[in-house]
Amino acid sequence: MTSIGILGAGRVGTSLAGKLAAAGHHVILGRQNPKEQTAAPTGDIDPRISFSDQRTTARTADIVINATPGDSALDRLTDLRTELAGKILVDVSNATRDTDGLPGDLCYPGSSLAEHLQAALPDTRVVKTLNTMLFMVMTAPEILATPPTAYVSGNDEHAKKTVTGLLGDLGWQSAWIEDLGDITTARATEAMILVVPHILRRHGFKPFAVSLAR
Repeated sequence: MTSIGILGAGRVGTSLAGKLAAAGHHVILGRQNPKEQTAAPTGDIDPRISFSDQRTTARTADIVINATPGDSALDRLTDLRTELAGKILVDVSNATRDTDGLPGDLCYPGSSLAEHLQAALPDTRVVKTLNTMLFMVMTAPEILATPPTAYVSGNDEHAKKTVTGLLGDLGWQSAWIEDLGDITTARATEAMILVVPHILRRHGFKPFAVSLAR
């Protein structure tokens, strides 16, 4: 199976790591600080998941997932340009200026973090996905009463096909996956984060996704 490195050991990173490890992938969870605690208690981490620093994770994994805060991801990942060369980088983050613990204004209005990452990492194939839902839906889309949508944006068709396969390992049915086109389409899905704080204020931290209804 594929070696998958996940940058970020918060709720998003540990959730993705657990589901992908359960699907049979070798997963490396990259922490910014080797002494950083994961979002889950040690006993709850799948023994098939290994840990490393983020630079080693980016260098050794076949596919790298960015689950770090979007407002600082560009500088962090640009610093890993050499390690990420030739890799698929799956960006699941949103770049916002948070206020009161909730998403605020976009850091890249009229553009997107994914586009900036692709420009800064020309030798890396960036694919944007899974940024239009609360983190628990990423790994358990079936928990919603209405089938959710996972949007996919990227310039490289093979990379998007590979990422679509990983979405299947996370529980996403093919009918729920929408390929929007090249990386510029990520500005549309990243802008969807603007609705999130209003939903959270009205309904609390309950699972939801911003999806297509047909």
